[in-house]
Amino acid sequence: MAVAQTPSPQPVDGRTAAAQPAQAEQLFSGPSFRKGLWRFIRTLDVVKSANRNFRYRVVNAETTRCVDPTFAMKATFSPEPVGSCVSDKPEKIGNQYTFGHRCDYMGAVSTVITVRSDEAYTELNEVSIGEHPRTDMVVATRIGDCDDGGAANSDKSATGRLQH
Repeated sequence: MAVAQTPSPQPVDGRTAAAQPAQAEQLFSGPSFRKGLWRFIRTLDVVKSANRNFRYRVVNAETTRCVDPTFAMKATFSPEPVGSCVSDKPEKIGNQYTFGHRCDYMGAVSTVITVRSDEAYTELNEVSIGEHPRTDMVVATRIGDCDDGGAANSDKSATGRLQH
């Protein structure tokens, strides 16, 4: 199994590597979301027939966790190449960010991120080339605050908070 390695930051134009994270932070022009308890529903469909009319659902999963989706979006919007693949700059139209060609773990994909609010979005990734084209859809919704109390509040589960 191949493992991706992140190169060490290198100075650019005489600036120190420590200044680069701040610069990357300023370059991010994607959507921002509230930190908290988020539910992610992911489906992955693969086209399985020669005439491309039959989709086979490979993944149908739901996850709930405390996250900052804005942090993940920074990776999605990163202009850094993945191997030899270079992502297009996103085009923003209304509440949608569209990448004609974006590089991620599935290879070169077409991506559309639809922002419903700072508490909800969908991300659709489509690979249309190759023997088995596929569609990866994530529906993300913020469902509450995280319990930052640690062990003192360990009896309060995410499920308990959802019932309120």
